[in-house]
Amino acid sequence: MLAELKGLNEECGVFGIWGHPDAAQITYYGLHSLQHRGQEAAGMVLAKDGKLTGMKGEGLVTEVFTAEKMKNLSGNAAIGHVRYTTAGGGGYENVQPFLFNFQSEAMALAHNGNIVNANQLKAQLEAQGSIFHSTSDTEVLAHLIRKGGFSDLKSRVINGLSSLKGAYAFLIMTETEMLVALDPNGLRPLSLGILGGAYVIASETCAFDIVGAEFIRDIEPGELLVINDEGIKSERFVMSSQRAMCTMEYIYFSRPDSNISGINVHTARKNLGKQLAVEKLIEADVVTGVPDSGNSVAIGYAEASGIPYEMGLIKNRYVGRTFIQPSQSLREQGVRMKLSAVRGVVEGKRVVMVDDSIVRGTTCKRIVTMLKEAGAKEVHVLISSPPIKNPCFYGIDTSSREELIASENSVEEIREIIGADSLTFLSVEGMVEAIGRPFEGENRGQCLACFTGNYPTEIYANEQSTTVIS
Repeated sequence: MLAELKGLNEECGVFGIWGHPDAAQITYYGLHSLQHRGQEAAGMVLAKDGKLTGMKGEGLVTEVFTAEKMKNLSGNAAIGHVRYTTAGGGGYENVQPFLFNFQSEAMALAHNGNIVNANQLKAQLEAQGSIFHSTSDTEVLAHLIRKGGFSDLKSRVINGLSSLKGAYAFLIMTETEMLVALDPNGLRPLSLGILGGAYVIASETCAFDIVGAEFIRDIEPGELLVINDEGIKSERFVMSSQRAMCTMEYIYFSRPDSNISGINVHTARKNLGKQLAVEKLIEADVVTGVPDSGNSVAIGYAEASGIPYEMGLIKNRYVGRTFIQPSQSLREQGVRMKLSAVRGVVEGKRVVMVDDSIVRGTTCKRIVTMLKEAGAKEVHVLISSPPIKNPCFYGIDTSSREELIASENSVEEIREIIGADSLTFLSVEGMVEAIGRPFEGENRGQCLACFTGNYPTEIYANEQSTTVIS
């Protein structure tokens, strides 16, 4: 669905490369391929001739890194970041990668995820004399590394990571090496690739396709990679881990051409649609998906049900970054600018409208209304995930139950609110089976916290009111 309107947003994407003379240009294309993970800010830090230099700014990748600015960027290694800003976390000072210049070394840091005990760690560090220059939880690791008390960077990083709770995919770079770390649950996706003799790291495998890199493997939960001119080394900084990949990566966040744990995202979404047909077969004339993530699901439902798939909703690709407006009338206009119903497809028809999730319900209600105003005789809403009843503390901006329509309303009550003729959510069991992750256990290595309330890590008391996330 339209992420900026529906209120479900991933916070960022990371990209890194070590050992390539065109590191800046490759990082630019890598970040561009990850633009869907964050449209509010972008940055990169490069290593060249024993020095780190950076450039960052608010805006899209093409806006921050213009052709003129790219002429001045060069190096044989780089880390980059794209970011979506949530309440309390905006401003230039929070744009990553962060670049720290110490007396003896320089260090750059990029992060995807959310540290759930960041407030506690900040309080401890400030009591010890640390001064924070941003409101992002990412900066916590930099202070922990600096205070680590070990002579080598790897040991200081491992020591710092041992204090963190939550979701994190970190890229850390100095003048001589790059370190890559994924949290013990593997909540966020992170993969390793190779381009010629250079190693590439990316939040999604679609970035490898764009830059011409070959996928090697996914980074393992609790794994630390050290990459330098001598090659690559891997070790575990946590010996025991419980896989809990964010399920919304498959349902909504990741690009359909990405693979996670060997599963193509588009294929997973088609399978979710097929499972919806098993659980709820509706008598209808056409099936249409809410762009973009709903399209793959709608195709799967259409194939399994035999109801024709049609493009009943069209997304306007040229609106730009016009986010939620302050008045109800402007919000309504914002939806119409970004999405249009195709009257010739839906008029007089019983329409199955397929989407990935319902968060607050406001946008879903507007789309149902839009279809009916275009002449749809009936609108039946199918959702390729269970009701989102619980907030996420791992890097998605739903931090309180009050924001979630399903936390206080039954399915029938939600149906009445959005004005649909019927409403069906996919079951938890059906969703897990349809995605088909190749791991054992009831959850198949997925985090289901937003659906079930069972969180894979400790959740700290003040997280309900926390608004500062990476």
